Amino acid sequence: MSTLTAMFFGLWVALTVGFVLVEVHTQAFYALFVAVGAAAAAAAALLNGSLWLQGLLFAVVSVGGWSLIRPVLRARFDRSAPVTKFLGIQASADGLVGQRAITLDTVGDEHHPGHLLFAGDRWLAVSDSAEPLPAQVSVVVVAVRGTTLLVHPV
Repeated sequence: MSTLTAMFFGLWVALTVGFVLVEVHTQAFYALFVAVGAAAAAAAALLNGSLWLQGLLFAVVSVGGWSLIRPVLRARFDRSAPVTKFLGIQASADGLVGQRAITLDTVGDEHHPGHLLFAGDRWLAVSDSAEPLPAQVSVVVVAVRGTTLLVHPV
């Protein structure tokens, strides 16, 4: 193996490792195909393939993976996403609406928020009624505003 071939082999291996690390961090299925393309180019360099062949393999495998394989992997990954329920409630903000909770302290308007026990955790809450809600009142979530729950007495 010539010095130039060894240098390009080392470059392709370094790119492979680097893009695998990026993929592990992002999990977006983009860097994965760049890493596979770099690995294919490294194999070509190891077999004394010319530089243009290495570059061509890198480009074809990377772009081919992005356009042909990534959509299939992404669709499969999205379908096998984690369960959308946690402790019997929806994991999304929309799934919080309609769920019951209990006030832990006085819950007033936006200028006087309080706290409630919801799904085993302490949440910041405001009331949609004119009067503040005292502690230990059963409420229902009517809206989500960021990390604050808008509640109504049951």
